[in-house]
Amino acid sequence: MTQNQNSSQSKTISNYLTFIVLIVVVIAVTALFLAVGAYFTNQENLMTPVFLGLIGFIALALSFFILYQSRRQTGEMKIEIPKVMTTIECKSQSCKNKTTREFQRGDFVFKEVDTPCQKCNSKQIITAIYKEVKEKEKNYGV
Repeated sequence: MTQNQNSSQSKTISNYLTFIVLIVVVIAVTALFLAVGAYFTNQENLMTPVFLGLIGFIALALSFFILYQSRRQTGEMKIEIPKVMTTIECKSQSCKNKTTREFQRGDFVFKEVDTPCQKCNSKQIITAIYKEVKEKEKNYGV
């Protein structure tokens, strides 16, 4: 998957989550209106308006918290594609010249490379394929 596909997929998931949270907000506001209506119509029994109000406030608070958390996490996500490198060595026992280059489609270990060695002009072979590992930058709060 490319980086553009990953970012569009995370936006789609975030949009679905936003839609679900908005539905919960509508239900929470409806519960709050029902609580107010039940309080004014039946003031003797306060159990129903209290429970409806409590459910409405809790649902409203949780939906805004989930919306806030999902927006914050998608902003922090960074997808970095690692660099894949190929190591090429000369087949000559006396030369042992070693070079690295970026991976090209079709590279595999022990494949003979078409370009001859720059030093001794003999054949070269791929000896390693690996990804470059970058050390994470450390942020020191000073």
